[in-house]
Amino acid sequence: MIAPQPRDDTLELIGNTPLVLLQGPSEAAGCEIYGKCEFANPGASVKDRAALGIIRDAEASGELKPGGTVVEGTAGNTGIGIALVANALGYKTIIVMPDNQSQEKMDTLRALGAKLVLVPPTKFADPCHFVHTSRRLAEETEGAIWANQFDNTANRKVHIETTAAELWEQMDGKIDGFTCAAGTGGTIAGVGLGLKSFDETVQIALTDPHGAALYSYFADGELKSEGSSVAEGIGQGRITGNLEGAPIDTQFRISDEEGLVWVARLLREEGLCLGLSSGINVAGAIALGQHLIAEGRENPRVATILCDTGFRYLSSLYNAEWLEKKGLPVFEWLK
Repeated sequence: MIAPQPRDDTLELIGNTPLVLLQGPSEAAGCEIYGKCEFANPGASVKDRAALGIIRDAEASGELKPGGTVVEGTAGNTGIGIALVANALGYKTIIVMPDNQSQEKMDTLRALGAKLVLVPPTKFADPCHFVHTSRRLAEETEGAIWANQFDNTANRKVHIETTAAELWEQMDGKIDGFTCAAGTGGTIAGVGLGLKSFDETVQIALTDPHGAALYSYFADGELKSEGSSVAEGIGQGRITGNLEGAPIDTQFRISDEEGLVWVARLLREEGLCLGLSSGINVAGAIALGQHLIAEGRENPRVATILCDTGFRYLSSLYNAEWLEKKGLPVFEWLK
């Protein structure tokens, strides 16, 4: 194994994450399932990429000036990425977050020096929604920009240029399908567009949690949600700027319970401690692999995103009392 070359800049540590063959999911699907280890980024999530892309884009346009402030509304991981990138580049950070997100995310943001503003969770149509609150704060703060991760296509662009290109190279151009859930839509749209620029036959599938509306949109053309999910940072009820034109070929709806099965198995069998969004993504990748086999593809190879570390959810996902309160199965070793 060849060790990575030294980096000249800490921001160069973002991206170029490892890709791993997942044994249990591959066996379940009957084909090769790969996970892109985005928890290996400095901020321990895939959102480091969006943070760097958005900030670099704002610098290039002249909107973000030296000593300025980056304001964003986020479920947490994008905020963590922004705080780290902003620290490295000499900017201040203000993060607006729903107050029902994990305590670990709140503690991390404060530890990184971000100013944290917590608001009650509410529907997007409500002016008090965390996204609208962050936009107003950006307008009211001198020298500030609004990152606007949901509709700022610098988010999508960074996945076209980095994540998709990395997957193509790591899999030697032999990739039949890619899937992940959508929060902003930047990852699935960017990776999808990037992979299809290499090979139009790569199938891009949306993996949607219950409570989100995109599954029905891509299946039937109607934004309609069913059920609910406790997964943080994924699930969307509108077509964001990043999702416009996303090349979605098929779609799957995955329950929290099914995602938790893979969170548990990947931890106990393969030593990966992940969040629920990763478990949902893996379940979707298995579904996509089986779908491709049913379509007649021989030995398809499918990739997905392992979004973030499970260490960010010790007070929730890995807490027996929390799981019981949510009506979710408790991992055997926590009982």
